[in-house]
This record gives sequence, C-alpha cells and structure tokens, in this order.
Amino acid sequence: MIVVIAVLIAAVGVALVVGRLVTLRAGMLRDAEKAADVDTSGLGLSTTGPTVLHFTATWCGPCVAVRRVVEQVCAELPAVAHVEIDMDANPEAARRLSVMSLPTTIVFGADGRPRFRMTGVPKAADLRSALEPLLA
Repeated sequence: MIVVIAVLIAAVGVALVVGRLVTLRAGMLRDAEKAADVDTSGLGLSTTGPTVLHFTATWCGPCVAVRRVVEQVCAELPAVAHVEIDMDANPEAARRLSVMSLPTTIVFGADGRPRFRMTGVPKAADLRSALEPLLA
C-alpha cells in the first residue's frame, strides 16, 4: 500500500513539473524571423504599419482575453492594425503560418514579415514593447 501511494505521489510530481514546463512559455514573445518567407497574402495585413494577427475560434475561452489585450494595445497605438482569424473558418491560413494551438498571436512588420509570435495570452506591456520599435 505504501508503495502504491509513493508511486502516485511521484506521478503527480512528474505531471506538475511537465505541466509547468509546457506552460512556462505561454504568453511570452518569441522571435519569428525564422518564418520570414511565409506567404502572407490574403491575410489583411497593413502595409503602412505593424499588424497584430491572432488566431481564434468560437470555442476558445482564452482567445477572448487575447482579443481584449490586443484591442487595448491597438487603441493605445493607433498605427497598429489588428486582424483576427477564426482558425475553424480559415484553416489554410493557420496551416501557412504553422499555427498548432490557440490562442496564437503573430506580430508582423509593415513589410509583411513576421517579427514576433506567442501562444497563450500575452501581457499588454510585452505586446506594446514588441510593437513600439516597429513604429519607428
């Protein structure tokens, strides 16, 4: 009986560590320059300034929080465009941009090249700090 309890405690501990490692990068900006040759035609990106594109779905709860953060930051930085794509309605766009999970947010420069990418809900300050250099 004690062995079973010890194994269960060990399994729970391993699950907690793995879960923490998986979610550790959620909401963090990552450099997206490696994906610079992606076809972005037809996505509605701005050609005059940066664009924040985020993928969503009607069933995605965290996507609502992403929308609030993106709308807040775009209201503070009016030169930044905001595009929202429903992954279920436009799976081809998700495939082109290698979107595997929701919510996913990608920041594009005025040249249409992806600059930053994040999964999960971004912090407004992180998103703002990624966009401000692209406005110069």
